Amino acid sequence: MTTTLTRPRLQEGATRSGYRVFGCVLVLAAALRVLVMLGYDTAQLYWYDSFTYLDTAVHLRPQGAFHPAGYSWFLWALRPFHSVELVAGIQHAMGLGVAVLLYVLLRRWSLPGWAATVATVPVLFDPSFVRLEHAVLSDLQVIFLVTAALLALLWRPTGQLSTRAAVAAGLLLALAGLTRTAAVPLLGLAALFLLARRTSWRRVVPFVLAGGLPLLAYAGWYAQHHGRFALSGSDGVALWARTMTFADCSRIQPPPDLAPLCPNGTVLDAASEYVWAPGSSLNRLPGDRFAHNDRARSFAVAAIAAQPFDYLREVVEDTALAFTWQPVAHPKRVSAHTTFPRGSWPLPEQHALIGKVRGEYDSDIRGMRSVEPFASVLAAYPYPWLLHGPVFGVLLVAGGAGALRRGRRPRCCRGRSRCSCWSRRWRRSTSTIGTCCRRSRSRAWRPRSLCGATRER
Repeated sequence: MTTTLTRPRLQEGATRSGYRVFGCVLVLAAALRVLVMLGYDTAQLYWYDSFTYLDTAVHLRPQGAFHPAGYSWFLWALRPFHSVELVAGIQHAMGLGVAVLLYVLLRRWSLPGWAATVATVPVLFDPSFVRLEHAVLSDLQVIFLVTAALLALLWRPTGQLSTRAAVAAGLLLALAGLTRTAAVPLLGLAALFLLARRTSWRRVVPFVLAGGLPLLAYAGWYAQHHGRFALSGSDGVALWARTMTFADCSRIQPPPDLAPLCPNGTVLDAASEYVWAPGSSLNRLPGDRFAHNDRARSFAVAAIAAQPFDYLREVVEDTALAFTWQPVAHPKRVSAHTTFPRGSWPLPEQHALIGKVRGEYDSDIRGMRSVEPFASVLAAYPYPWLLHGPVFGVLLVAGGAGALRRGRRPRCCRGRSRCSCWSRRWRRSTSTIGTCCRRSRSRAWRPRSLCGATRER
């Protein structure tokens, strides 16, 4: 009996060892975040984005241009404390939470403890990710919500999704879409994923309803304030800006009402810059730029239809910036930091919205500056860009390859342990009638060489 129980005890010991390793790594990551809180005197605030989030949190109305109100609801919950530093601190805790969610998911899918820990290293120690946590921006909340939704969808490796998990995943993805509209397509992708796994409609329908109804309700709320059933009022402007790097109106041949949106000779180094550049064709039209959202969308659709390969080329080139060997400043007016910068970042006080938010949300809102001696320690923090760019790409490719490989497993083996699957494959290979794929309640023969010792009965 002692011999037959050796292997399970070894596996249990390895599991506990993996948890201890991850726990130690998590403590180091928490210490790094404490150092960041000490190394900067306040949270990082960015003109326009941060202040529109905070203004929406005070007045709780859907913002008419770029941002839906999902992140502002989070800021509204913290408004009684009147502290953007507290916002940054909670977001640092959420960053650690993202790593915990990833680790739990990977362990559920039978990845060894050391490998699951290594997979969380970029989230825990990449300076660019930690700086994102320290800023009043919605990105971290989207990442946390999407990761939590993935954990709910993939909690059972066998593919037997529960109704509660389906509803939770749908709600989490809906909240992600109400935080950043770029996350809305993930609902459709997740639904296709469930259908591809042959998930029961009794699970798919609750998922779709849980994800779709909050979006419809928000669009109705937005329509009450802005007269348009939508999640934001900038989708057309953003897509128009994307086309400005390749649009050729001699090929598009737009109608007269769209012709003023053609490129006018203004050349910028990033598509997003065309939204704000005073010389761009959109900003030379009378009125607010977002008042032309519908016209901008129509132009962008026409440009993509006329030049689809140019559009795909631009998308691929910009996506590739995430996997470069060296950091690239994009646009060039920003600094491509590979670590934690030192200095001060004053606010553009000429904008009235800054003073308004300072009076309504946090009277101590100010430009961020680094604090010594902690800032010098952070500036010397070594994190190779290789882990941010190329290794990130390798992990994506490896994950996709693993998913495809798992998808090719025989149907009888899906959701079963390697031991049971191997034994059933062996039975099929030695039988002319394919006993592997027969449903049988008899216990599979388990070779001791692969399965280890089993408890004798």
